[in-house]
Amino acid sequence: MQVEALIDVYLSHLRVERGLSTNTLSAYGADLGRFAVFCADRGVTSADSVDLGVVSAYLGGLGRTGLGTRSTARHLSALRGLMKFLVREGELKADPTALAARPRTGRRLPRPLTGDDMLRLLRAPDPTTLRGLRDRAMLSVAYAAGLRVSELVALKVGDIDRRRGVVAAFGKGQKRRLVPLGAVALRHLDEYRAALEVAQLSKPGKRAESQYVFPAPSGNALTRQAFWKIVRRYALAIGLPDAMHPHRLRHSFATHLLAHGADLRSVQAMLGHADVATTEIYTHVTRDHVRKAHSRSHPRA
Repeated sequence: MQVEALIDVYLSHLRVERGLSTNTLSAYGADLGRFAVFCADRGVTSADSVDLGVVSAYLGGLGRTGLGTRSTARHLSALRGLMKFLVREGELKADPTALAARPRTGRRLPRPLTGDDMLRLLRAPDPTTLRGLRDRAMLSVAYAAGLRVSELVALKVGDIDRRRGVVAAFGKGQKRRLVPLGAVALRHLDEYRAALEVAQLSKPGKRAESQYVFPAPSGNALTRQAFWKIVRRYALAIGLPDAMHPHRLRHSFATHLLAHGADLRSVQAMLGHADVATTEIYTHVTRDHVRKAHSRSHPRA
């Protein structure tokens, strides 16, 4: 079977057997599609023609195009997943990526907002308008529960339990977790939903109520790009850098919890990390904050 066809089989496996999200599948498809084009250009048509030399040449070519080490490492990870699958399926006798060296990427620390900047961002939307109420509620819920953007925009009305004060988030692999929302985020959410209901009732020919907590005008879920624009607009309005990204709300959630005494395992559960090592990166941020506070405030620092 040709390389491109085997990639399609692998992606189907990831979708059906592993239950990966559409966004993750798209990323795998793009990376592996690039490898398929590389193989076709070199006349490598079948899986058993892929060896360490082909893999090394592919990775080296990525580097020469200016692709960063993190992106190259991601391509190698996708390729390793494919090759291990082909070995299990009997299409390959050995994994040609087993001896491929992983690019050294270093460890990039997250950049959370300060507590003051986070408050300013939450207060930036205009609560006298429906859009302002929506934007404030989205920012509050994203920060209060540490949600990924994909989780936030996909929230459905039934995912919010007002009585218990929790939100059900569906993370990578559609794994469900419950995260407390807090009184402020719940109040902002209630105010937005009440205003939305009034606005919908006032429209002639009212559409059926959307299942999404934060619906677009069409009734469908807002896109991730739409929320990125919302965050960027308010960040610029209060003087935060142009590089402000929605994921910094999630970074801020984790960092602020740890800085105020939350234990690592609880934060891991709320973030939906499968491995606590992923959560531990936030302890480096909080330790750095402690060192800076000591050097700034201690008389003998």
